[in-house]
Order: sequence, then structure tokens, then C-alpha cells
Amino acid sequence: MMLRQLIDKLLFWVLVALMSLMTLNVLWQVASRYLMPSPSSFTDELARYLLIWVGLLGASYVTGKKLHLAIDILPAKLTGKKERNLNILINMLVAAFALLVMIWGGIKLVYITLTLEQTSATLNIPLGYIYSVLPLSGVLIFYYSFANLFIRTPDPEDLGKEMF
Repeated sequence: MMLRQLIDKLLFWVLVALMSLMTLNVLWQVASRYLMPSPSSFTDELARYLLIWVGLLGASYVTGKKLHLAIDILPAKLTGKKERNLNILINMLVAAFALLVMIWGGIKLVYITLTLEQTSATLNIPLGYIYSVLPLSGVLIFYYSFANLFIRTPDPEDLGKEMF
């Protein structure tokens, strides 16, 4: 199995697990609000942090599948070498953003929050652990941006077929 397929499959199942956990957490939050005299206090914060992780890891996943949001007016009008050059430019810009903002800035953010020993209010866990998804997803997006230049990705219509 190629590295890319392994990363795709692992990321897919991590996202499934996080979404499942987030769904159960929100269901518990609603149920505890209506069924118990004292609603659960941690569920709001946990849902917020799970949403951050799902959003950033999901962005990594769709980058690898070439399904990210895009305005395709210009690419739809180009063919051949111009289309390829535009694709290279877009992937290089995405990789530069991932490197500078997500990886470099994310590592600095994680370092600062861990150094200052900032913790979440209810869950009382270090915020650096929550923010670690930023450089992690940055590395994935950086990898996928370069891989998209050299490796043919599966057709988006085949998205779910290889996962099950």
C-alpha cells in the first residue's frame, strides 16, 4: 500500500471517529439539558474542540482528494500547458500557505500555549494539545499539495469506494 493511500485511509477513519464522538457529545449535551437537573458542563467545550479538529483535518482530507472549495471559472477555460501551469501555481500557493501559516505559525502557537501553561476552562487540558491539529493538518496539506503535482489522485466519484 502506498503512503498516500495509507494516509488517506487513516485520515478518513480518524475523521469518522471524531465526527461520531462529536455527534454523541452533542446528543448527550441536549439530553442532559432536558433530562437532568444539572446539565453536563464539559460538552460545549468538547464540541468546540472536536469541531476544530474535524474542520482542519477535514480540510487536509479534501485537499488530498482534490475536493476543496475552489472558484473554477479560469481553470475551466484553460487546457493543456496553461491548465497544468495554473494547477502547479495553485498547489504551490497552497503549500506555501500550509508551510508558513499552518506549520510554522501553528508550531509557534502550540509552543507558546504550552509554555504559558494555558488550559481549557472546563476540561482542564493544555490548549497546546488542542492547537496541535494546526501544524498536523498543515503538514498533511503541504504533503498533499506536492503529491497532487506528481501523483494522479483517484476520481472524486470513487471517493468512498476505496475506504470500505
